[in-house]
Amino acid sequence: MKNIMFYVVVLLMLCLQLASSKPYNKSESSELVFAHVIFRHGQRNPLITYPNDPWKDEEQFWKEGYGQLINAGKQQHYELGKYLRKRYMALLENGSYSPKIVYIQSTDVDRTLMSAASNLAGFFPPKGDQIWKDDLLWQPIPIHTIPTSLDYVLNAEAPCPRYEQALKRYEQTPEYQNIFIKYKWLFEYLENNTGMPISTLIDVQYLNDALWIQNITNKALPEWTKKVFIPGGDMEKLSNICYTTNTSTPELARLKAGFLFREILDRFDDKIESNLDPNRNLWLYSAHDSTIASFLNSIGLFELHTPPYAASLMIELYKENDAFYFQIFYRKSNDDILSPLHIPKCGQKCSIRKFRDAYKEIIPTDSYEKECGL
Repeated sequence: MKNIMFYVVVLLMLCLQLASSKPYNKSESSELVFAHVIFRHGQRNPLITYPNDPWKDEEQFWKEGYGQLINAGKQQHYELGKYLRKRYMALLENGSYSPKIVYIQSTDVDRTLMSAASNLAGFFPPKGDQIWKDDLLWQPIPIHTIPTSLDYVLNAEAPCPRYEQALKRYEQTPEYQNIFIKYKWLFEYLENNTGMPISTLIDVQYLNDALWIQNITNKALPEWTKKVFIPGGDMEKLSNICYTTNTSTPELARLKAGFLFREILDRFDDKIESNLDPNRNLWLYSAHDSTIASFLNSIGLFELHTPPYAASLMIELYKENDAFYFQIFYRKSNDDILSPLHIPKCGQKCSIRKFRDAYKEIIPTDSYEKECGL
């Protein structure tokens, strides 16, 4: 009986400790004044198939279409929207949507645009005079985008000759070439069994992604996959290494992720100096796993993994007395309580100036056209 009482007391103490925990790490004197959120789209269908794929019939097995968001992905973002509403209620005007307070930006891709819309349905259910149809607690909210070929900030797919040249140089380094020597057997094995060329890391990543989605949607995988499609195995490792390639040097990071960093930092500076017009409190970016990976890898925070569906990065600006600092949080699951990441060269609480000085190599100082010129 005494043992039972002891465990009951311990359990109660743990529950009280959890209940008293705060959703983010800040002192009592600090105030959240602005936040940027970068999230990956929700669950989707595979991007590609392969000639020997028993599940390659798009019409039969992937009715939404290759690469398209599915219902599970919509639900993931609806739930993330509800979490973000709870986290950022203090930044909103009475909990209502206002274009003067919130801005939503997406890459020009169906799944990210749809994820943003699903997210906003959970984030901003209409209330009061925003209810325009009594039996539909949803309201249209603008989602801004630009064509992929012009997007050098979020999708980072706009043409950049200097980046392409720098990437080719990196791909010729012994470090990179040794990957193909070490895993030559894997490339050959995959090519022989899929019936298509497998010669790059992105080929491996796309194939691994297709098999992973087929597996979680209860589609039996071919016998040959048992040798290579293994949690923590070489195929998964190469797929995760692929996320680091685009930002593997300071020059690559500057041209792939630097413009996003600059945009966020400039907006923080404008907020601090009361120059932000409109004076918004929240900026949402609907993007991709590669966006999150490139952001983290550019500043030494990326650990090899695939950013999950609806994963989110929160870059939050705080005011403490007369000083400002920001923190970065990474939400990979359904956790409500997050701890700030320790930013290399800057710590958990980082001032804008300190970050700019510490990471000046990766923050562009000129226009995109000049930075990308050869």
